[in-house]
Amino acid sequence: MKNSLKNFRIMGLIEGSSLLILLFIAMPLKYFVDLPEAVSFVGPIHGALFTLYILFIAYMTFIARWPFRFSIGAFAAAFIPFGNIVLDKRLENWKQNHSTENSLA
Repeated sequence: MKNSLKNFRIMGLIEGSSLLILLFIAMPLKYFVDLPEAVSFVGPIHGALFTLYILFIAYMTFIARWPFRFSIGAFAAAFIPFGNIVLDKRLENWKQNHSTENSLA
């Protein structure tokens, strides 16, 4: 579970970064500099990373037996700019609290 969570957090940050690049770099280049190629390049990369991120959520939900509420939150975070950064911080706190509880048991 520890490595699965670490891999998920990394994937979330990568996917979240691709969303930020798409929204704050590629889209302005398309509309303000008339460079639509930026979105044509970044868009499919973001789409592939988003699909992979959804597969990671499914893995964490069904194989790693992640709480379903985390899956819903992770899915929602993918649509919000900086959402995966907030999610990563919450998962880091959850991991620390969860490992503390396990070490006390």
